[in-house]
Amino acid sequence: MCVPCFFTVSTAEVGVVERFGKFSRLVQPGLNCVVCPVEVLVGRLSFRVQQLDVRVETKTLDNVFITAVVSVQYQILREKVYDAFYALTNPTQQITAHVYDVVRSELPLLELDAVFEAKEELALAVKNALSETMGAYGYQILQTLITDLDPDNRVKAAMNEINSSKRLKFAVAERAEGDKILQVKAAEAESEAKYLSGVGVAKQRKAIVDGLKNSIVDFSQEVEGSSTKQVMDLLLLTQYFDMVRDVGAANHCRTTFVPSSKSSGDDVRNALLQAESAKNV
Repeated sequence: MCVPCFFTVSTAEVGVVERFGKFSRLVQPGLNCVVCPVEVLVGRLSFRVQQLDVRVETKTLDNVFITAVVSVQYQILREKVYDAFYALTNPTQQITAHVYDVVRSELPLLELDAVFEAKEELALAVKNALSETMGAYGYQILQTLITDLDPDNRVKAAMNEINSSKRLKFAVAERAEGDKILQVKAAEAESEAKYLSGVGVAKQRKAIVDGLKNSIVDFSQEVEGSSTKQVMDLLLLTQYFDMVRDVGAANHCRTTFVPSSKSSGDDVRNALLQAESAKNV
């Protein structure tokens, strides 16, 4: 006795109906009916994009074991639903096998550092291999991504140590260059300061000499019969008394020795000249 059986198919899905064990038709989304037990809904396929994450462990050219995570995004082709349902028993297992084959043939040709730089090329190689194989079974490979490359923890620690050493070396070099610049600039500043100080001292001495010269000339012109030697003695004596006054006014000065000679100033001048000579020695 045949009885109608109703069922629904969701959006973005398709149902596969068999009659007496043989493929009969595809049923679209919505309310559908089969004649039980003559017809049977044997399966459903989704047209949504699906993702399969495959973890592959292999070694590189420099014998470093690394785990790569490959994400494969695929979709069933509407025009090849029959092939997608009947050609493969387990499509995810088939995709995983191809990913293993490609990754384990490509990574051993590269060193560890080159692996991280060749992610795009590796992903493209996996996609091309899967597209060529799975397209015949009704599966479209939309995208293949290398989402993770994870070497052994000891290898990662060694890589981090190398990177840290390089950065520390660069920092030391930069600090040394900075110290060098500071020292050069300080030396240049000191040289410029000494030069300017020398220029100032020279100008000061020139001004003193010019003042003394003008004083001698003016005094000689104003006082008749006075000689240059007498004028110089008078100036030296004046400077001597100014010095004695300044020394006596100092806080740490207790005693000031003054020549007791009653000469016209020769002893004072000689004492000053001798003191200046002793200072230079």
